[in-house]
Amino acid sequence: MVASNVMEKIVSLCKRRGFVFPSSEIYGGIGGFWDFGPLGVELKHNIKNYWWQTMVRNRDEVYGLDSTIIHNPKVWQASGHTLSFTDPLRECKSCHKRFRADHVKNNQCPECSGKLAEVKQFNLMFETYVGPAKETANKAYLRPETCQGIFTNFSNVVDTVQPKLPFGIAQIGKGFRNEITTGNFIFRDREFEMMELEYFVKPGEDEKWFDYWLKERLKWYTDLGINKKKLRFFEHPKKSLAHYSKRTVDIEYQFPFGWAELEGIANRTDFDLKNHSKFSKKDLRFQDETGKKFYPFVVEPSLGVERIALVLLLDAYHEERDNKGVRVVLQLNPKISPYKIAVFPLLANKPDLVKKARLVFDKLRPVFHTAWDDIGNIGKRYRRQDEIGTFWSITCDFQTLEDKTVTIRDRDTMKQERLAIDKLTKYFENKLSS
Repeated sequence: MVASNVMEKIVSLCKRRGFVFPSSEIYGGIGGFWDFGPLGVELKHNIKNYWWQTMVRNRDEVYGLDSTIIHNPKVWQASGHTLSFTDPLRECKSCHKRFRADHVKNNQCPECSGKLAEVKQFNLMFETYVGPAKETANKAYLRPETCQGIFTNFSNVVDTVQPKLPFGIAQIGKGFRNEITTGNFIFRDREFEMMELEYFVKPGEDEKWFDYWLKERLKWYTDLGINKKKLRFFEHPKKSLAHYSKRTVDIEYQFPFGWAELEGIANRTDFDLKNHSKFSKKDLRFQDETGKKFYPFVVEPSLGVERIALVLLLDAYHEERDNKGVRVVLQLNPKISPYKIAVFPLLANKPDLVKKARLVFDKLRPVFHTAWDDIGNIGKRYRRQDEIGTFWSITCDFQTLEDKTVTIRDRDTMKQERLAIDKLTKYFENKLSS
């Protein structure tokens, strides 16, 4: 398959099958904003649940948080975002379109060939106002990252759960960045969800834990089945590090448009807690078991939900040719796929088969996310479920009426086996846990 065509095919599949729609599409859309349809919502939920399970629930020392999207504006002064969260921008004097300075090679507009103005710094935070009238309201910002809510709640969490170092605070939530240039489908958006962990460690142990999280996060992707050959580490050079970072390494994925960041892992040192202590006049130091007080260092793995969703779709997309044409298969890990199982009656016009298939469907769907499909012939149903990543398809046929067994078809191998209806739940539980 030609790499340049893969993105087009994914975009088409996402629209056709209900994964992703352009936001406000009936009005022409709005750049950098996307709506997630019935299957896209399930995919995102499964990604977030899998991240939360591995990063929070399976660990003794990580705790969850859900902070607000709008913070007191002083938060962004303390974090450095008011001054430093900018991109260099050049505006065309003729068509007035704006471009990132590092995306243009000369003084000529890439759209209309007009002359570009000098570089200006453009703040990426969305402004809003808190209060009933703009004239008297206080200016605020939609958060560009979730981690500041973790730092401002640091003492609250410490006082509540009384942790020992190292420990982490995790959060999943919306972020907003007024990106100058969006593109590559859902790769770079203006509204997105982030999954972030702030892992607090003793100063001097930060490099050890940084290396630990590099390995853990890479393993997380390979456990999901992502091709390891398409993953690599990129070490940011010192000169390009963010103002808070001692070291940052990206896990990159080989997208159809080239290698690009999938997840960033940063050593934020004690920058955030120190600055919030300074601006708030509150003591945010950690007191260890000896009574010593100090600012912990922080290792931060940060990942966008939409970006990993795109990677999973790209990595799972396969085409196979047979005597019936092209079979499109999304080889998603069943823990992530929108549907785990689909249930069919062999013939939709046979009431006895439909009734039995509905009984099987109703038995499974409280335990697994299960699809019902009785449209078209059985071959078309298999193809449809393959294309959306459903791992197993169950068919109730005439033999089912006789011996209460069904046919289970595997998505990837297309092999089939018969199993008693009363053994289905245990069968799929074992498969999903292995």
